[in-house]
Amino acid sequence: MRIFIPALVLVLFGYSAFSSTRTDSILNQLKIELKKKKSYDEQKELRIKDLKDELKTIPATNYGAQYSLCEKLYDEYKVYQSDSAYVYTEKLLALSAATHNIQRLNESKIKLSFLLLSAGMFKETFECLDQINTKVLDNRAKLEYYSVKSRAYSDLADYNSDKSYAPYDQQQAVKFIDSAIALTEPGSFEQLYYMGNKQVISGQFQQPSTYYLTLLNRYKLSEHERAMVATGLSFFFSGPYQEDDRDYLLAEGAINDIRSSTKETLAIFKLGQQLYLQGNIKDAYTFIQEAMNDADFYGARLRKMKISAVLPIVATQKILITENEKNKFLKYFLVIAVIAVLFSLGLFVVFIQLKRVQVKERIIEEKNAQLERINGKLVEDTHIKEEYIGYFFNVISGYILKLEKLKRSIERKVVTKKYDDILASVNEINIKKERETLFYTFDHVFLKIFPNFISNFNSFFKKEDQIWPKDHEVLNTDLRIFALMRLGINDIETIANILEYSVNTIYVYKMRIKAKALIPGDQFDHQIMSIKAVETLNSQLPNEPEVTKLVKSA
Repeated sequence: MRIFIPALVLVLFGYSAFSSTRTDSILNQLKIELKKKKSYDEQKELRIKDLKDELKTIPATNYGAQYSLCEKLYDEYKVYQSDSAYVYTEKLLALSAATHNIQRLNESKIKLSFLLLSAGMFKETFECLDQINTKVLDNRAKLEYYSVKSRAYSDLADYNSDKSYAPYDQQQAVKFIDSAIALTEPGSFEQLYYMGNKQVISGQFQQPSTYYLTLLNRYKLSEHERAMVATGLSFFFSGPYQEDDRDYLLAEGAINDIRSSTKETLAIFKLGQQLYLQGNIKDAYTFIQEAMNDADFYGARLRKMKISAVLPIVATQKILITENEKNKFLKYFLVIAVIAVLFSLGLFVVFIQLKRVQVKERIIEEKNAQLERINGKLVEDTHIKEEYIGYFFNVISGYILKLEKLKRSIERKVVTKKYDDILASVNEINIKKERETLFYTFDHVFLKIFPNFISNFNSFFKKEDQIWPKDHEVLNTDLRIFALMRLGINDIETIANILEYSVNTIYVYKMRIKAKALIPGDQFDHQIMSIKAVETLNSQLPNEPEVTKLVKSA
């Protein structure tokens, strides 16, 4: 047994290093349960309503069924609301008298005694208990009788709390709890609970009650039973270093009281008192106020008197703390306000400076971006012009060689007077074919520089209005006009001369195409110029031999 006791204590409470955290956690849980209190009470009221509705359906002559339902209603109200419990106790007494059932009459008086005791009416309680004939009671009823009588003497001793009457009342309380224990089944909840209760009444607090510990750790208890056992066990932790364990047990008792809708409760009041002594005024006030609400709802007059003696003191402390906090808050607020004003002024000065810097930076960024665009355009235009000058220089050089060969041939034929052959040589020059070769070379070189020109150009039109070269074409006339424009040749007369069209024809071509575009006409030329050339022109454009091949293939 000596080994068993510390083992149970260790299982229940763990290491003291974690006590504070554990207690804070269960106090937070208790606050959460307080918010759910109304829903638990509503469930209780629904059960009571069902019993009342059922009672209304019982015939007036069926005393047995009426007694059974009234007893169930008493059990629901017993620790919930004393006035309503008293109503059904009166009905139980009336039904017992009507049926001349002496046993039930005495059992009903035990129930009445419990209600009188819970209300703090000691004189009436003992008078009612003295009227009970224990000889007609069965063991269950006797157990209830001795339990109520033991509690009556124990509560009276606690109320008197003096050296003259309290010791006698305490002896009587122990005597009757022993009588109750003698009637319990070995190992039952009642036996262990009353044996632990006896330790509380007789003040045997040297070590935690093994009976209560066994119940908490090994028995499946209802919420009301767990609340009673946890509250009883808290009396064994009254030492200066046992505050966390005591608070934890009282909080557990209070939580289970809330869940079982028990208003005739001691746990939450004792917890509030302990927290007040520990300096936790805010939580102490909350819990003691809740204990007062429970006592008022139940109708526990004596408990209301005890709470009323404590609550104003706690409330005063709470008000003082609140006022101190307000004063501190005002001081902090003023200090913070001054700092905030100074800080705001500093920020304002910095903000003005930043705005000025930002404006200058924005102007610089815009200028830089503009310069980058201009530089990019210049680089692109330079590359395009360099490449086209080079390629067309080669083409022109080819034509000069052709002319030189033709000149020499004609000179020889003039010297030899082969005039007919001169005419034949001249007729060999096909101007149309030479122009086609020029366009063919231009188209290929252009698409080497602007490989995405056709697809980008057609993105400006609906699908049905798009212009695509035919299978044998590289660029058609429509595309070639705007290709020349992309190269920077914007003069219509120059374009007309290159393509061998009239100025009016080129103008009509441009207007007809721009009229079908998805973008406004005044933006169309800008979009054409925005079509990008390849990034590395030198790596994409054909070299001199390729130009020669293009000319020959054309």
